[in-house]
Amino acid sequence: MIDVYSWATPNGHKVHIMLEECGLSYMVHAVDIGAGDQFKPEFLRISPNNKIPAIVDSEGPDGRPISLFESGAILIYLAGKTGKFLPHDVRGKYETLQWLMFQMGGVGPMLGQAHHFRLYAPEKIDYAIQRYSNEAKRLYSVMDTQLSRNAYIAGAEYTIADIAIWPWLRSHKNQGIDLGEFKSVKRWFDEIAERPAVQRGIEVLANLRRPLVDDKARDNLFGQTQYQRR
Repeated sequence: MIDVYSWATPNGHKVHIMLEECGLSYMVHAVDIGAGDQFKPEFLRISPNNKIPAIVDSEGPDGRPISLFESGAILIYLAGKTGKFLPHDVRGKYETLQWLMFQMGGVGPMLGQAHHFRLYAPEKIDYAIQRYSNEAKRLYSVMDTQLSRNAYIAGAEYTIADIAIWPWLRSHKNQGIDLGEFKSVKRWFDEIAERPAVQRGIEVLANLRRPLVDDKARDNLFGQTQYQRR
């Protein structure tokens, strides 16, 4: 059994989708990041960076429990555990991992910043909005070029690279993106959205998520609370 500590965010959905795609048994534990659950000592023991998601697999690689944080590491672990969604040949494996790193180092952070400055920043900073909106468009263009040549982001196969990137593109409007301008990305996005496991994955904890309208939630996510030493 895999225990998943998560919330209904793009990074959480990556792992939810992967678990559903792999057909693994799991139990989900809500970590309400607006309420500050990510700072509780019991969560920090398995996720010292106080970020979701994290997992505890009671049947680790040596037969003992293993805990993991960082969504990209979790995807690689689950792919290794099941032998799914990461090519076995060396070339295909590294082609997939480079696009996973593209998501971890680019798509997630930059689209997250575009989303933040366009919607959540307490003051509208034109420089920040323009900078991150332009970077979002650049990243979509990179993906559009890649997907104009390949069925999936890392090539001919559906992999953990697709699973990592797709949830981040669900909020394309909030990132200042018209998906219709990126025909190949839209084709790929719509195809993945039809996968039953993806549809199940994005429903995990979705009923608990709520708008960030109160000051406590904003402080937990964007204010001084997250910077305290623990």
